[in-house]
Amino acid sequence: MALPADYDMKIIRHRVATRGTALDAFPGLGFKAFLIRERGVGGSPVNQYAPFYLWADTGGMNRFLWGGAGFGGIVEDFGRPEVRHWTGVALERGPAHAAVPRSATRRTEPIAAGADPAPAVERALAGLRERARAEGVHTIALAVDPRSWELVRFTLWEDGVPDTGETAYEVLHLSAPHLGDLEAAPRW
Repeated sequence: MALPADYDMKIIRHRVATRGTALDAFPGLGFKAFLIRERGVGGSPVNQYAPFYLWADTGGMNRFLWGGAGFGGIVEDFGRPEVRHWTGVALERGPAHAAVPRSATRRTEPIAAGADPAPAVERALAGLRERARAEGVHTIALAVDPRSWELVRFTLWEDGVPDTGETAYEVLHLSAPHLGDLEAAPRW
């Protein structure tokens, strides 16, 4: 969710510090990374609150979004933001999986118009496995948006992120009650 350029990001930091742990035992939640980008910090041109969720089951996601178990607080404080939704393809744990992640990156890549998506997904899976072995990687996930035919690769990092040109975020908190329940292999 984009925030005004002059938005005081201390408000988001305080919100996460006081409310973030509420999801630490949320049923069905694989993990939620409470992410921010702060204008002028780390090269970010914008202020943004960008939580990223991986669900272990759709029932948990449904409870959170419209079952009265969380999303209403976001709507009340910020209005209803757009919720991007992808189909999970794979998840890999990295060598820093036991550490507390402090940063994250997101990379999106279009799949060629009209092309069979299977070869693009296979290439992305190979890259995912390779990147998962990189020093500092906590967890890496691959998903596809079948509406826009776009791949998204999301990586949690123990500390700083490599200079790859990907969108970088600061992780304020990680709620991961069912991270162990997420499949580590391709989901088919």
